[in-house]
Amino acid sequence: MTSTSRRQFVQAAALAAPAVRPAWSQGSPNERINIGVVGFRGRGRDHYRTFAQIPNVRVAYLCDIDERLFPGAVAEVEKIGGYRPETIVDIRKLLEKPDLHAISIATPDHWHALQTIWACQAGKDVYVEKPVCHNIREGRKMIEAARKYNRIVQSGLNRRSDLRNQAGARYVREGKFGQAYRAKAVVYRGRTSIGHVQEASVPAGVNWDLYLGPAPYRAFTLNRFHYGWHYFWDTSTTEVGNNGVHAIDVVRWALGKNVHPVKVHCFGGQFADDSDQETPNLQNASFEYADGTIVELEVTTLPSPSFGGVRMGEFFYTPDGYVTSAEKWTTVRGLFTPRTTPDPPSGISLRATNLSFPQIEYQPGPAVPDIDGVTESHFENFIRCVRSRNRHALNCEIQEGHMSTALCHLANIAFRTGRKLTFDPSTEMFAGDDEANRLLTREYREPYVVPDQV
Repeated sequence: MTSTSRRQFVQAAALAAPAVRPAWSQGSPNERINIGVVGFRGRGRDHYRTFAQIPNVRVAYLCDIDERLFPGAVAEVEKIGGYRPETIVDIRKLLEKPDLHAISIATPDHWHALQTIWACQAGKDVYVEKPVCHNIREGRKMIEAARKYNRIVQSGLNRRSDLRNQAGARYVREGKFGQAYRAKAVVYRGRTSIGHVQEASVPAGVNWDLYLGPAPYRAFTLNRFHYGWHYFWDTSTTEVGNNGVHAIDVVRWALGKNVHPVKVHCFGGQFADDSDQETPNLQNASFEYADGTIVELEVTTLPSPSFGGVRMGEFFYTPDGYVTSAEKWTTVRGLFTPRTTPDPPSGISLRATNLSFPQIEYQPGPAVPDIDGVTESHFENFIRCVRSRNRHALNCEIQEGHMSTALCHLANIAFRTGRKLTFDPSTEMFAGDDEANRLLTREYREPYVVPDQV
């Protein structure tokens, strides 16, 4: 490619990005930080409520495609912080604001990557909700953008900011109760059926085209809008990406797995429901790592009994027993006591005289010790790193968010192809598998395109 054609290609790829790219000087660590919260009907409310209470942080802007939400959110920020934030519909206009230092993203999954990349290009730091992206390629591009523009990008996998979770993860990773050879995460989060809803006209104040953004154009229905977007492939990553990502992130973190698995299998489907929903309401995934470690993830929104007393949690199996996040991290020791003499003969039963059947007992194991650390929320950790410019102090930097979210994408790809897949961790591709590789990315709707060159 000639230098001229390459320059034209890069320019074309960046057409959808904001034109203004200011750099924020580090300044005093006490300098006020202006935040823009993007998307706030659901989880985003927690964003602006928390940021508005952090000293010397101002929720200066609220951005959403649904203008009907502005009055209530503005009033709430004003009550908490004593000031009125400015409202903006289009994130591209928000990113042009020279006094904006960072954005906090709580939009649907299909928007996370492009909004993060645009913000990095505009010289803004980013807090982006889980799952960090809609597909694996997007996650890699987010990392590239964060590095290229030297941005602080925090993934919203906030369980990492809990000191007790930090203690448990370290305990497992250091093999204090034996080396974990297997882990299982379960997520049983009930949801009611969305039913069937007809297409309708777009409500006044809703900017539907901007809402769809990178996704294909669809006619407006309430089922595809607020929270309903979780149930359609265009906009969601299924319940595996919605809540399963929290659990699988803790598993990967505790196991110290900083590489992708080499094999993945996922089965499930949509059961006990008649609705517009496209995504499954039950998925069971298994991941195999090159060193032989096995990881399992079970996710359902249907009525289900708890797994070992846990409706959302993790179990780490070792030769000594298991460690679980249940009850703020505990251990259980498996005591298998060999029989010294066979049982008295009982007819011709082989079991009665088989020495390999031990006496089995389960008892509480050693306590998982607490650790000393900074008690701060995930949002506070982000702000601290925005001030210090130290991405390594983030509790879940974008690289970590990508690695955990990729497990969810791998599970969904295996589910959609209907077979066990072999993955190459170094290339982030499925060798010789065109069908699976097509699901590593998506078709984007102009001008909302995640570019090859960020």
